[in-house]
Amino acid sequence: MNSRSMIWQVRRELWENRSIYLAPLTVAGVIALASFGAVRHNLQPGKLAAHDELVAGVLMGTTLIVAIFYCLDALYGERRDRSVLFWKSMPVSDWTAVLSKMAVPMVILPVVTFVLAIATQLIMLLAASAFLAMKGQSAAALWSLPWLRMSSGMLYHLITVHSLYYAPIFGWLLLVSAWAKRLPFLWAFLPLAAIGVLEKIALNTTRFATMLGSRISGGMGSDPAKGSMTMLWPSHPLEFLTMPGLWIGLAIAAVCVAGAVRLRRYRDPI
Repeated sequence: MNSRSMIWQVRRELWENRSIYLAPLTVAGVIALASFGAVRHNLQPGKLAAHDELVAGVLMGTTLIVAIFYCLDALYGERRDRSVLFWKSMPVSDWTAVLSKMAVPMVILPVVTFVLAIATQLIMLLAASAFLAMKGQSAAALWSLPWLRMSSGMLYHLITVHSLYYAPIFGWLLLVSAWAKRLPFLWAFLPLAAIGVLEKIALNTTRFATMLGSRISGGMGSDPAKGSMTMLWPSHPLEFLTMPGLWIGLAIAAVCVAGAVRLRRYRDPI
């Protein structure tokens, strides 16, 4: 496997799966248009910052949904339309093909999310500044907000949660996509649900469901003091890199990817 081949394979994924960027781009466009009315009545710095956080959250949710459906169809789709036979005839290894698909949710979509979020937030900021200028007011307070800190925090969240922490989820979905003959969505979620039910019946515990819920929610947990959900996440990269759950998840992702590679090599088209 070489970097040139990997780059071309990632480009192929972008060409064949335009929803990777069209879906979040459409959502960003809708948010940008809707923001003109919102910022007109919420020109205070605090409210504008809250709107920007909402924009980032909506885009992250959108790209996460795109990533889930992309992974479920990535290997299943090429077996269904039998295009896998053509791609296997090309001088590209199964490892390169599968890793290029894994790169989409772990690298491409976080980058797309970050770029679109920054662009949408900039549009909202410029719109708010224009409305203030029309009223004869200064927009200095808006531009003095800690935009760099907010943007770096969003980037950190995308790298840690939406890329590395979600890696076992993406790996599992690719494994199911390589194995399932039909209905990969059901095969992806029913076994996990069955494990949770069996644990509850046999041991009367919910450790698996709790662990899975924490992984899917990206580290969200309940705060008894506040009586609400909060982000139970290390703010320092070193703390994040020493989390046992991170490395266990990456190991599971590696096993799933290896399984997907083997299945792609020997699994017959549907």
